[in-house]
Amino acid sequence: MAEHETLPWQPYPELTDTARIERARAFLAEMASRHSCRAFSERPVPREVIEAALLAAGSAPSGANRQPWHFCAIETAEAKTAIRVAVEEEERQFYTNRAPEAWLSALRPLGTGSEKPYLEIAPWLIAVFAQRYAEDEAQPRNYYVTESVSIATGLMLATLHAAGIATLVHTPHPMRFLNLVCRRPDNEKPLMLIVAGHAAEDALIPASTARKKALEEISSWL
Repeated sequence: MAEHETLPWQPYPELTDTARIERARAFLAEMASRHSCRAFSERPVPREVIEAALLAAGSAPSGANRQPWHFCAIETAEAKTAIRVAVEEEERQFYTNRAPEAWLSALRPLGTGSEKPYLEIAPWLIAVFAQRYAEDEAQPRNYYVTESVSIATGLMLATLHAAGIATLVHTPHPMRFLNLVCRRPDNEKPLMLIVAGHAAEDALIPASTARKKALEEISSWL
């Protein structure tokens, strides 16, 4: 077996099983209060909060430790306006031409449409890119890219929620305009756009989203 550099395992704090259960359930309770937000205020969010969330994302496991992600944090009005214009054009095409009726029917309880004013109102947008390959390395291929970036984004969302920041995951399609706005190279594929900020005082959530599947619906035990 080829030798490779190693570091000692950093042990977790010693806990009783009762304490572990309490910690797990406390985290569950906190995350259970997370909902997608579509009404944001202009109230600012410190850059340090976004930085911490991105560093949490960067701690995620990844295929061959290639860390095939890039996050573009956007706060300038010009960039947010450009993104809104591009997103709404794609959304109009989606709602009027591209989406099958079954998809539109599934979306109706959410009350969504092509207008996305929150893209300019929220203080931060975070464009998530997946690096399919690295252009400047001898072994350019990355592995399990979508899976790795999705895990990283989940950690980012959890960190933002823990900091009291509302979020929305938006996936316009196609999204190649994000490469242009964010000045990212062709080897990076935009996967999603995260809207982050404080919820507006009159923010509402669709009642249908409050119901989550029960444990027996999402798991099996062998």
